[in-house]
Amino acid sequence: MQGLPRRWTHVRVTGPSMSPTLKDGDRLLVARADRARPGEVVIARFPARPELLVVKRCVREVPGGWWVEGDSAVVHSDSRTFGPAVVVGRVLARVYPRPGRLPAAPATGL
Repeated sequence: MQGLPRRWTHVRVTGPSMSPTLKDGDRLLVARADRARPGEVVIARFPARPELLVVKRCVREVPGGWWVEGDSAVVHSDSRTFGPAVVVGRVLARVYPRPGRLPAAPATGL
């Protein structure tokens, strides 16, 4: 995704941090954006780890960006580890393997 050069792009999910909403290998349609709303699934970077591009859910806006968390209750490669994130894109839909809009946040308190 290298800096989101186009208005829309596709990304592939790697890892289990957004399970059960997204699974490893899912492909997503993403719109370039620097704004988000709580509950939205976004593409983000952590200032503490700028080389890391992640797919996470926005929880709340905080000084320095957004507090983002994965939907998985066990995997914590998110703001709990790296602090606030900067949103670079909003996930519009899953395009493969089950096309459609993403469901709302799971019942984990997000």
